[in-house]
Amino acid sequence: MSTITTARFVRAASLAELDAAAEGRLVVQVAGHTLVLLRHDGGVRALDNRCPHLGFPLHRGSVKDGILTCHWHHARFDVCTGGAFDLWADDARAYPVEERDGDLWVDVTVPGDPREHLIDRLQHGLERNLSLVLAKTAVASGDLGVPPVEPFRAGVVFGARYRRGGWGQGLTIHTCLMNLVSHLDLEDRPRALYQGLSAVAGDTAGNAPRFAVAPLPGGGVDPSTLKRWFRRFVLVRDAEGAERCLISAIHADANRQTLADMLFTAATDHHYYGGGHVADFTNKALEALDLAGWTHAEAVLPSLAPFFASAGRSEENNAWRNPVDLVAMLRGAFEKLPDALAAGRMKRYGGGAELIPTLLAESASDAVGAMLAALSEGCKPEELAALVTHAAATRVAQFHTSNEFGDWDTALHTFTFANAIEQGMHRAPSTELLRGVFDAAMSVHLDRFLNIPPARLPAPDGKGSPEELLEGLMPLLDGQQQVNPAGELAAAYLAAGGDPARLMARLGRALLREDRDFHTIQCVEAAVRQYTARRGTPEGAVALIAAARYLAAHAPTRRTQDQLFRTAERLHRGERLFEG
Repeated sequence: MSTITTARFVRAASLAELDAAAEGRLVVQVAGHTLVLLRHDGGVRALDNRCPHLGFPLHRGSVKDGILTCHWHHARFDVCTGGAFDLWADDARAYPVEERDGDLWVDVTVPGDPREHLIDRLQHGLERNLSLVLAKTAVASGDLGVPPVEPFRAGVVFGARYRRGGWGQGLTIHTCLMNLVSHLDLEDRPRALYQGLSAVAGDTAGNAPRFAVAPLPGGGVDPSTLKRWFRRFVLVRDAEGAERCLISAIHADANRQTLADMLFTAATDHHYYGGGHVADFTNKALEALDLAGWTHAEAVLPSLAPFFASAGRSEENNAWRNPVDLVAMLRGAFEKLPDALAAGRMKRYGGGAELIPTLLAESASDAVGAMLAALSEGCKPEELAALVTHAAATRVAQFHTSNEFGDWDTALHTFTFANAIEQGMHRAPSTELLRGVFDAAMSVHLDRFLNIPPARLPAPDGKGSPEELLEGLMPLLDGQQQVNPAGELAAAYLAAGGDPARLMARLGRALLREDRDFHTIQCVEAAVRQYTARRGTPEGAVALIAAARYLAAHAPTRRTQDQLFRTAERLHRGERLFEG
């Protein structure tokens, strides 16, 4: 059948062809689209023949009283508009039809502004927790040239407003994956966006919204007073008082460093607060604003207050009190911090290599003493934070598979906490935040039994070119219990001169094809952050080895989320998933 194009309409078929079709439904190919034409209410309607849910041919469904029902999952659509009554299915696209001299012409132009439509569908997907809609949005945004930060921003603002408990895992995952986007291959970036948006939608589903707390009336309270009050309200677990201090500081035009200092100081008033998550969530909220824009600080930062007020405190934890009272030891060390910093102010430190074994050894008091000595010898706080983060990454890189599986998370929490404190030290350095570096070191100490015996850090054997090694990563992660081979592959690739950017991109691809896992995403993101800061160093290599081993320990999964994303890609490309 020939296709004749006018300014807006394309000839699809003749009325005679439609009348001759079985059940009065005719499937046609029009300008690359597969449509179903059908008679309804005295006219002819045209719909995309692929069910927007999973692509089943709609012409094989049933029409009753103006409602078309897909026979696969029984999604129902208005024949005239394509609107879905089952919102999980998404709307089917309807096409205007004109009859001209016995022929049917269909308007195939996209109605309205595609970008506005995308934002509308994104909001709909977030509100209804519709993973398929969010996947389609992520795919379409790339084709429309929408920068990933725009859907990311929408997800951040939505997640902060529509989860009564405030900032949580969903927003942390969303920010981690956005941080990884620039390290991924182009074709994997929509996957990261989809996974992050889906995490936000899942975390807010069924939650009450957060109602904003107003700032103190009249303003005029200085930031130092608000900081002091904020710490006091956190101490007594008063979430509303803490939130009002935060929102008042924002309305008082406190700058980014002041706000970060306010948060990080309270996050380190308690030892290893919330199992490290308070500092980590704080860091991710600040990173989210760096990406989305600090104009959204009023929506985002107060969402941290509920977790600040409710999180557990390690000074109440037996492991931090017995058999050695680490809390008392740390508080004694904190009193010495001003003198240690003053002594080292004009010195240059060169003892990092000697400090790491002490941090990884048996004695907590030796570790604390060595850290105070390092500061006195000129070690800068951000440098000390980096050394502790490397020690924490080493724990993961040397985690032995004879441990209980759940203890991967124990080592992971220390690593992500140390990384968060290190990032905070670059953003808002202070003596108060330096306490968190010592807390991280004590968590490294408590994790020492996870390295008994320690897994051997891989020694490259020179077998295989970088390309061969890289191509072997994905098949390796198709099998269970490939922890040590994955670490060895990462080490061998880097030692053979392979491009670290390609390894990080491939680790990201491997992460995104698995079903979403909070801790694995945290691990890979922190490792990439650490390698980027220490590119080409042994410390950077250890971070990527740790990520490869952790990822291998948690793969393969059922990969259901990736299957849904691939379906969304095929639907977006117009593929006929089931026809023929």
